[in-house]
Amino acid sequence: MKIVVDCHGNDKGAKIAVEASVKVVNEHEDISIVLVGVEEEIKHILSLLDYDEKRIEILPASQIITNEESPTEAVRKKKDSSLVRAFEKLKEDKDVVGLVSCGSTGAVLTGAFMKIGRIRGISRPALCPMLPTKTGGKVLLIDSGANTDCKPINLCHFAIMASIYAKEFLNIEDPRVGLLNIGTEDKKGNEFSHQCFELLKKLPINFVGNMEAKDFLSGNYDIVVADGFDGNILLKSVEGAVKFVMSELKKNIKESFISKIGALFMKGTFNKMKETFNISNYGGAAFLGVKKLVVKGHGASDALAFEKAILQVMTLAKHDLCKKIEEEVKKLGDSLDEPV
Repeated sequence: MKIVVDCHGNDKGAKIAVEASVKVVNEHEDISIVLVGVEEEIKHILSLLDYDEKRIEILPASQIITNEESPTEAVRKKKDSSLVRAFEKLKEDKDVVGLVSCGSTGAVLTGAFMKIGRIRGISRPALCPMLPTKTGGKVLLIDSGANTDCKPINLCHFAIMASIYAKEFLNIEDPRVGLLNIGTEDKKGNEFSHQCFELLKKLPINFVGNMEAKDFLSGNYDIVVADGFDGNILLKSVEGAVKFVMSELKKNIKESFISKIGALFMKGTFNKMKETFNISNYGGAAFLGVKKLVVKGHGASDALAFEKAILQVMTLAKHDLCKKIEEEVKKLGDSLDEPV
C-alpha cells in the first residue's frame, strides 16, 4: 500500500511530515510512502533518520501553495507545487491509495476535485472532521466548509458518506445522524432545513432528527449533517470556546496561591482534559466523495497528528471506503443521482 504525503504548506514545515512518515514506515511493513516537496530539504531530514529506503520515495517539487493564495488559481498555475505534484501522483499511480496534506484547505479541496474527481453519483464531496464528545466517543461533522451553498440532495449524500465512514473507521454499527438546526422539533428551521429533514427521513440511515448546536459534543449523535457554511461556523465556534475555557482556567489558576495548590491535586484531571482536546489525537478531516482517499490535516499539526492522518488513510484503504460509498449511492438509484 502506497500513500503520498505533501510535505509543505503546514505551520511547522517539512520536518514533521518526514518524521511522521518514517515512523509509520518503520512500524508498518505493508506501507510505503511518497514524500513530495523540496528534494534537498527532504533528503537532509531523512539523512538524520533510520528507515527502509526501499519504502520511502521522494517526488521533487519546487513550489509551495500558501494559505494567502487563491486556491483555484494556485492549483492551476503552480504546476510544480508539492500539493499539485502529490495529486498528480495520486491520480496516475494505481498503487497510491490516498493523500495526506496539512496545507491550505481550499487548495487541498480544489485539487482533489479538479485532479481526482468525485465518485459517480455523489453530487458534492464534503469535508468530515472528527471531534471528541463528553461521553468519551467521537462525533463526525459533515460538511465543515467545502460547500457553502448546498441543495438538500447534497446533505443526503453527506449523510450517506459519513454513515459509511463511521461504520468503517469508528466501528459504529448503526451511527446516529442528526441535522444541524435551531431546534430539535421536526418543523424547526427554514425551508431548506424542512426539505433536508424530509429527505433524510427516507434514507436507509439511522436519522434521529434535528440537533441544536449546544448538543454537538453531547455524545447523543455520531454524525452531524450541515451545509458547509453552518458547519464551518459550528466547528470554529467549538474551537474558539474550547480555547477560551482553557485560557481562562489557566489564567484564574495563576491568580491565586490557593488555586495553584489546588491545581497540583488536579493535575491528572487537567492533563486528561488537555489530551481530550488535543488535535494531534484525531488525525485529519477526510474529504469524502472523491475517487481516492484524501485526508486534510490541521495546519498546526505536529508529527503525531501527521502520523495519525497517514494511518487514517491506511485504515480507510483497507476498508475500501471509496468503493463502498460508490456502491451504496448506486444501490439507492437515480433518486440520489442529481447533478451539482
